[in-house]
Amino acid sequence: MNAIGPSPPIDDIDRRIIIATQAGLPLCERPYAALAEAVGLPATLVMQRLQRMLEARVIRRIGAVPNHYRLGYTANGMSVWDVDDDAITELGPAVGALDFVSHCYRRPRQLPLWPYNLFAMVHGRSRCEVTEKVAVIAAILGSQCRRHEVLYSTRILKKTGLRLTE
Repeated sequence: MNAIGPSPPIDDIDRRIIIATQAGLPLCERPYAALAEAVGLPATLVMQRLQRMLEARVIRRIGAVPNHYRLGYTANGMSVWDVDDDAITELGPAVGALDFVSHCYRRPRQLPLWPYNLFAMVHGRSRCEVTEKVAVIAAILGSQCRRHEVLYSTRILKKTGLRLTE
């Protein structure tokens, strides 16, 4: 079940498209045409089906999932922030819009041990670079932020979701 309600059932065509894209779209000039050829359907139908599944929330998104380490970004830190609850709705999107923040979200505090309610992932080629970027976030949050920390990644975790089988 998604946030809106139960997802509509998928048919055999949807299932074939989902299975064919689970490892990613083909890395070529016309990925949807290559996908369509792989599943034996016209490219326009594949794109229509993907759009319909996105709108129905059968699939959440189509997007790139970069391996930051392979791109040279080896200092990756989740910055965590204790932001005034009255200001987070305005300030969170400003932080999330920064080009060096790959994802940003609000989470409930877990007091007394965990006072942080805003999370922003920052990637850099060094810890010094990440520290500079975190300072930019701190300037945006200003006096609405009581404290923060940066939790650096120590290993790459598997970046996959649910997988269908044939």
